[in-house]
Amino acid sequence: MKVLLDTHIFLWAVSDDKRLTVAMRKTWVAPGNELFMSVASIWEILIKVGLHKLPLPVPAAAFIQKEMEQNRISLLGIRPAHLAELERLPPLHRDPFDRMLVAQARVDGLRLLSADAHIMKRYGVPLA
Repeated sequence: MKVLLDTHIFLWAVSDDKRLTVAMRKTWVAPGNELFMSVASIWEILIKVGLHKLPLPVPAAAFIQKEMEQNRISLLGIRPAHLAELERLPPLHRDPFDRMLVAQARVDGLRLLSADAHIMKRYGVPLA
């Protein structure tokens, strides 16, 4: 299964946060799953670190790169097709980062691993 990680899922998994459920952890570690992280999520993390809302043990860029490599996570860039889908999305949710993840998941046929299942279901995004 191809899985796009919501930003909080990445952070919870790499920090062993108790909010990551058993089912989410199984999806994270399943050897047959391909994990993807959006450039939008990296941008979101860097903004939160810059605003001192998210403390990390090392500089953010190095932390993200190390964790992506160790956890076999591929980077998902933002393509014109994602932007076109983003433009078509109804205004069900105001968070711009979540909206980009929805657009990317819809365009690329990815399942989204998120604790925000209600919003994602309203957008018709399959959940992991």
